Amino acid sequence: MAVARAVLERSEFHREVSRCSDDGRNLFYDGESARRHAPRAARVFHSHSSRNAVNKFASNASAPPDDDLADDHDTGEEKVRSGIQSIEVGFRLLDVLTSEPRAMMLRDLAQRAAMSPAKAHRYLVSFQRLGLVSQDPVSGRYELGGFALQMGLARLARVDGVKLARIALTALRDQLDQTVGIAVWGNQGPTIVHWMESSHPAKASLKLGDVMPLLGSATGLVFAAYLPRSKTAAMIERELADTRRAAHYTGPRTHAEVEAALADVRAHRAARVEGMLLPTINAFGMPVFDALGDLALAIIALGHEGAFDIRWGGEVDTALRACAQKLSYELGYSDGARDA
Repeated sequence: MAVARAVLERSEFHREVSRCSDDGRNLFYDGESARRHAPRAARVFHSHSSRNAVNKFASNASAPPDDDLADDHDTGEEKVRSGIQSIEVGFRLLDVLTSEPRAMMLRDLAQRAAMSPAKAHRYLVSFQRLGLVSQDPVSGRYELGGFALQMGLARLARVDGVKLARIALTALRDQLDQTVGIAVWGNQGPTIVHWMESSHPAKASLKLGDVMPLLGSATGLVFAAYLPRSKTAAMIERELADTRRAAHYTGPRTHAEVEAALADVRAHRAARVEGMLLPTINAFGMPVFDALGDLALAIIALGHEGAFDIRWGGEVDTALRACAQKLSYELGYSDGARDA
């Protein structure tokens, strides 16, 4: 009789444990199910030696997964350093959509983002809910959503191009040890608004507020090449009239020479002069564009001919060009903006 009762109790115990597991799918990861059922299973078989195993079972069930425990023990610094990898992975899709001028099919988008279509689709579902991505209901193609636009506009509203350029040029001056500056278009023409000397000043005798010639300086050539001709025509005519009388002037003297010089600036996306404005002083000027593809400002680097790399693709050209491209990106510019 005692043996039969023990067998019955053992059978009831296993049914309860099985019910606990079925209700919670996985008792170890469903603490609520474990706390609800394990005491009942323990009561059924309280006299059996496996009672301790039941208690341990319930205790383990209420514990979080190891990954959660590891996260709880991370220091704040470790969490910042590690980040959230899934966000970074999903961002690849947004990055592709940002660089692609047209809406994309799932398979093409996934391929460009280096992930499977199934994985990409899961991210895109969440991005759609957040308004970062939208899907054409007819073609099924994906593109950036309305909230992505709002984020971009909010960023642009906070951007000060000259402020960004001043920060960037501080690092550039230290890197190159060359004199650098910023110019914007003022009511009189290209105007110097920021100037930083190198450790060996070029004695360029320039100061804040100086207006640079359009045809006789790297700064001016950038503005002449990229501003609408309606803004620059009168100034170009005045300078051509003056330069025809200047014997030492080495810049363009005719309309044909002006057009050739400006075409060269556009081809290189930079202006380069050697001793044109000031003898023995060489300079580069680089355009910085805004979100509409319009010229926002120009950044300049200049130095004495014996200590200034004037080569295309040289140290100064490469560093100044990278700085201009980064500033244009910060202002919302994309390569397709000027072609739109």
